Amino acid sequence: MSNTHTASPAPELNRDRVIIRTSVIGILANVLLAAFKAFVGIVSHSIAVTLDAVNNLSDALSSIITIVGTKLSGRLPDKKHPLGYGRIEYLSAMIVSGIVLYAGITSAVESVKKIFHPEQPDYSVVSLVIIAVAVLVKIFLGRYVKAQGRKVNSGSLVASGSDALFDAILSASVLACAVVFMATGLSLEAYVGTVISVFIIKSGVEMMIETLNEILGMRADKEVTDRIKALLTEDDEVRGAYDLILYNYGPDKDYASVHLELPDTMTVREVDRLTRRLEAKVYRETGVILTGVGLYSYNTRDDEAARIQNDVRQRVLAHDWAVQLHGFYVDTAAKEMQFDVVMSFDIQPKEGLAVLQEEIRKAYPGYSVTIAPDVDVSVSD
Repeated sequence: MSNTHTASPAPELNRDRVIIRTSVIGILANVLLAAFKAFVGIVSHSIAVTLDAVNNLSDALSSIITIVGTKLSGRLPDKKHPLGYGRIEYLSAMIVSGIVLYAGITSAVESVKKIFHPEQPDYSVVSLVIIAVAVLVKIFLGRYVKAQGRKVNSGSLVASGSDALFDAILSASVLACAVVFMATGLSLEAYVGTVISVFIIKSGVEMMIETLNEILGMRADKEVTDRIKALLTEDDEVRGAYDLILYNYGPDKDYASVHLELPDTMTVREVDRLTRRLEAKVYRETGVILTGVGLYSYNTRDDEAARIQNDVRQRVLAHDWAVQLHGFYVDTAAKEMQFDVVMSFDIQPKEGLAVLQEEIRKAYPGYSVTIAPDVDVSVSD
């Protein structure tokens, strides 16, 4: 069964406005900083300051990509993409992380070159003041962009904010090197630049891995799945909620399917009313759209069936790799038994299925036993 909900456009529009506004602020700040740093770097012959200016330009480019990604992901669903374009944001976040990684590698290469072919920088008080102001601006900008990214669940903004904070550290190290050089004549900027580049590369790799995980699909957050299952099982008719799978189609665009265990006495009309009510409740409380609700029935009139179920449950769950048993139904007259078993990733499904089939058939000769193996996607601990 399915039910399609149309979310109010207001939250989406507000989210897009926040992302675009924050990105525009980042572009303006980075372009101004790049201009000032480029001037200081050229005048003072400082490779570290010049690289810092280039890094600011890459940050501005990252913000532009974030805006483009937000605009594209906000396109309305169409015939070709009926679930929308939300996942484009993950691609834009991947591009931003790639820019961060490239900036780190470039900085490392240039810094190493300067270790072998050093140039004596020539700093002035004005240049130091500009670099100090840049550090403060970058700290404020990084914290602001990262906070806004977390507020609206934008991976691109969070990545840009993290990059800006690393830039603040880079600029601070350049400032420290300048002070040391002016005080002692010792030039450390190439060495410090190399170290900082390693941290920037590390940050870029981590951002890329995190975004790649989003694209591939990760296990749903336990707090969210537990909340949905709790909402579903609040009704007296629902004995259990199983096989809950969340499908993500972009930030804050989550769909789900689930199986409910209901008594075998319910009519189709009663089931229809129940599932419609539950779909509306889950969407209202969590924002997750239940697109599919499957059903398991359980015996309500046969004491022998209840005894068999308890025995089978004990036998199955005696195995460490058997996480959960559900959807159990047995017809003692026809000698038919069926149930689902959630298996951990410690065993291959075929192997676990063979073990259980042999064990249950030995315990209940003459029964036709059907066991469906399930993947441990969102089972509560």
